[in-house]
Amino acid sequence: MHTLADRLRRLPPSCGPVRLVGVDGHAGSGKSTFTARLSVALGGAPVLHLDDVSGHEELFAWDGRLLTEVVAPLARGLTAHYAPYDWRARRFGPATRALAPAPVVLVEGVGAGRRALRPHLARLLWMELPREESWRRGRARDGAEQREFWADWVEAERRHFAEDPSRPFADLLVRQSGHGYEVLPGPSGRVGPDQIATEGEGSSAMC
Repeated sequence: MHTLADRLRRLPPSCGPVRLVGVDGHAGSGKSTFTARLSVALGGAPVLHLDDVSGHEELFAWDGRLLTEVVAPLARGLTAHYAPYDWRARRFGPATRALAPAPVVLVEGVGAGRRALRPHLARLLWMELPREESWRRGRARDGAEQREFWADWVEAERRHFAEDPSRPFADLLVRQSGHGYEVLPGPSGRVGPDQIATEGEGSSAMC
């Protein structure tokens, strides 16, 4: 994880002074857990959870708000402010949350690699877990009370990735293993094995 963090720190900024790094994947694929660990390895890098900018009525129609409220200020070197969505109250909260232009800012959630956001990303990471397995894990995590929501979500996610896929543009693929995470070159071709491997690890790196 620290090897990956070091390489991310050395990337050129992609959004004003910020290296914006997207972590995408199917719902339930482990994005939040991985991103939390990566944030720690980066010395406490800020994390924007896309669950905070989406909502029941616009599961994937949040790109305009994200670009206006978050990306545009960061690109000018300013602190962004956004109102997180309350999934229980089904509304955006009255209080805003600040997101400062740190050297690395992580954007985590389904759709973090969508076409509207990709031009602003320094790197796009994709959690490499099949969608059915991801959804099974997500349903088990959320329990019976979220069964109806998951039925709607699965169809919405299918449509989103059919229209605006992320994985083909991923720079790195992240696979969870019993020993941590394995990081491999992604389909985009921007990152080769020699750019992520550590000495003696061959074509992939464990973190």
